[in-house]
Amino acid sequence: MSMLVTLVASGDPEAMERIAQEDPDRLQRIVGAAKEHGVIAHRFYGSEGKLMVIDEWPDAESFQAFFGAMEHEIGPMMETVLTSEPEVTFWHKLDTRDDVGRDA
Repeated sequence: MSMLVTLVASGDPEAMERIAQEDPDRLQRIVGAAKEHGVIAHRFYGSEGKLMVIDEWPDAESFQAFFGAMEHEIGPMMETVLTSEPEVTFWHKLDTRDDVGRDA
């Protein structure tokens, strides 16, 4: 079963959107590498002074291989938008039998 990987940190959501608009090729390189390593889903979210990334991966090893290969692209980008150390968490699905939505 797949797992979620979240990254949460203080930062500037508008700066992240600016980077996406000003340098779309960088993000496409990162997305392309993520697809090569098996990413299932990826989203950026912003709130007042916070950023969150939610990814779905087949397993932790796939994410770690991707990040190791792309850290040289991801790290400098994140340094420009984050104002705190990111908290990265690996989540596994619990069998609670109460799923709703998205092909539950």
